[in-house]
Amino acid sequence: MHYNSNSIFATIALALVNVIVACSPNGKNNTANNSAASAVTAGLANPQWIIPDTTELTNAKNAELIKYGRLLVTNTSYYFGPKGIIAHKSNGLNCQNCHLNAGTKLFGNNFSIAAADYPKFKDRSGTVETLVKKVEDCFERSLNGKKIDSNGREMKAFMAYLKWIGKNVKKGTKPGGSGIEELPFLNRAADTAGGRIVYISKCQTCHGKNGTGVLNATGVSYTYPPLWGAHSYNIGASIYSISKFAGFVKNNMPLGVDYQNRRLTNEEAWDVAAFVNSQFHPFKNISADWPNLVTKPYDYPFGPYADDLFTKDQHKYGPYTAIKEHYRSLINKR
Repeated sequence: MHYNSNSIFATIALALVNVIVACSPNGKNNTANNSAASAVTAGLANPQWIIPDTTELTNAKNAELIKYGRLLVTNTSYYFGPKGIIAHKSNGLNCQNCHLNAGTKLFGNNFSIAAADYPKFKDRSGTVETLVKKVEDCFERSLNGKKIDSNGREMKAFMAYLKWIGKNVKKGTKPGGSGIEELPFLNRAADTAGGRIVYISKCQTCHGKNGTGVLNATGVSYTYPPLWGAHSYNIGASIYSISKFAGFVKNNMPLGVDYQNRRLTNEEAWDVAAFVNSQFHPFKNISADWPNLVTKPYDYPFGPYADDLFTKDQHKYGPYTAIKEHYRSLINKR
């Protein structure tokens, strides 16, 4: 199905800005706040990402397609959720639940380098992947759904938006504030019990006692998305690694926080990430992921591994310094 600009913009009323509390860990020792501050400073040492101004779209050649792509990012569930008007391809989450402010927020898992970074070889699949494949992966993993038509108008709109939003980024560069911040490691394992306390005190108000989120008035999309349970991301999503989740939550949660105004310590971010990702998430067959075990991330929560030195629990919860150093040595020996 295709929609003209009037029908597209009519949906804006339904496109409530969906905000996700997600957590992800990645870091280096227990000097939480000072280390975190220096990490962010380092992350912005490069020229900061110049985010395109939407007013530029007035004169853009494919402005309508770019605008449609942005709507698909902000209100994915309206088009592809369980009640989607185009197809039922996802669990009801929106892309911007994990890519905040339509993928434009600094350290909010933004799209700054997405277009410039692809195509590229991905260790996870062991193949060269395209940007289309990246979007398909998001549908299958983060949205726990199915691929959309790779040649359809909606995929073309996704591509148009991602290329436009990253138009100021040159291939091979990474502007300050890109993606998710890597937090310093703790010198201990992330603590799910401590994370539960953090969740209750700082996350539960929005995401609910059972992590199931809150649907908006239409029942089509989430005002506050589920962090675990049947309608959350599955075990194949990158945010299921606690390093990703901790870095995300540190600079974005609770709602209203950014990298210049943060309310969680590094310990709290790692612990709440461990708690959330220790809860139930939908299954995905990931047996083909990371065909070269040496390249598997240090915090990948599922074996097999290229080592017999560290337990599955240590791979999932840390401490990570020794694991990462060991894997770096294995890669250097190749």
